[in-house]
Amino acid sequence: MKCPFCQHEETQVLDTRVSEEGDAIRRRRRCGKCDKRFTTYERIELSMPIIVKKNGSRTEFASSKLRGSLMLALRKRPVSAEAIDGAVASIEEKLLTSGRREVDSVYVGELVMEQLKRLDKIAYIRFASVYKNFEDLDSFQAALAEVGHQRKLDN
Repeated sequence: MKCPFCQHEETQVLDTRVSEEGDAIRRRRRCGKCDKRFTTYERIELSMPIIVKKNGSRTEFASSKLRGSLMLALRKRPVSAEAIDGAVASIEEKLLTSGRREVDSVYVGELVMEQLKRLDKIAYIRFASVYKNFEDLDSFQAALAEVGHQRKLDN
């Protein structure tokens, strides 16, 4: 670790502790050349995969967009904020643990539909009707039948 004061390459670790929040390692260091002391923090760096849209363009993952999509589908539905937070966390965890640097927006859409199907069937149909771009009544009825069949299995 370089000294921030004199840029000397060799520093000595004097003390190592876990931060109060428990999400970082705090180290007190001393420079071997100028003898000044400083603190460094070691944190886990997690990066979400890049989203590849249907047109081939790439964009950074935005948790706010994910939450917005869920909120729009769940508008005026009896679903708690905690349940929505849980759905967002679940989708983010699946994206992080996939180990992929890039994921298709289609995959993210499928994850959203999976969570909506679990949370609220009406919200699932709302989202699916836009996401799958139903062209005719048969496609819409197939989605309704899928949800109805799933409800029978749950009971």
